[in-house]
Amino acid sequence: MSHDTQHLGAEKYVSLATFRRDGREVRTPVWVAEANGRLYVFSEAKAGKVKRIRATRRVALAPCDVRGGLRGDFVEGTGRVVSESEIIDRAYGAFLSKYGIVMRAANFFSTLTGRIHKRAMLEIELPG
Repeated sequence: MSHDTQHLGAEKYVSLATFRRDGREVRTPVWVAEANGRLYVFSEAKAGKVKRIRATRRVALAPCDVRGGLRGDFVEGTGRVVSESEIIDRAYGAFLSKYGIVMRAANFFSTLTGRIHKRAMLEIELPG
């Protein structure tokens, strides 16, 4: 596992930069969890960041606050939408371990509203 993966995986929030086909960057503050040397982010499956990762796979991550204010430099990597259920389960386990009751509450309300089944899990691999 790279130093960047460990460092960013320990952050409460990271700024996820995804890229449009024309190269323009779009930044979003997200929760992040590390499992087996990869970083994971979950999102609503129809969100722009999911579509952009499907189109280009290019991503960059930087530590940030809840509003996206940067607290460090971006590290480039590659992302993909995960389809393997065992990886999704492992990633959710990492989120539950890291965010605890806050993640359980998010899951509870997402279940109540039916949004939990509309999520996509994103896997991010950093070099090194």
